Amino acid sequence: MQLLPCAKDVCQECAVDHAPEQPHNQQSIYYQYKFYFAQGRWPTWKDALAHCDEATQKAWESALRSRGKWSEPEVVEST
Repeated sequence: MQLLPCAKDVCQECAVDHAPEQPHNQQSIYYQYKFYFAQGRWPTWKDALAHCDEATQKAWESALRSRGKWSEPEVVEST
């Protein structure tokens, strides 16, 4: 399976029109599959915010937590 390219005038990671300093849209199907193909797991909001500055990350995490929507990768313990 492969993704068709997204429009050239939107973010090339998530196919959504957002300012470069803002997070990718973790809910975007395009972003979810692009991330999955590259990382082998589904993206979380923490992943979508990873490229943002610390203040933006904190603001988004706080807002998402207050709505019960925050997500981050599961830590898998090796045995």
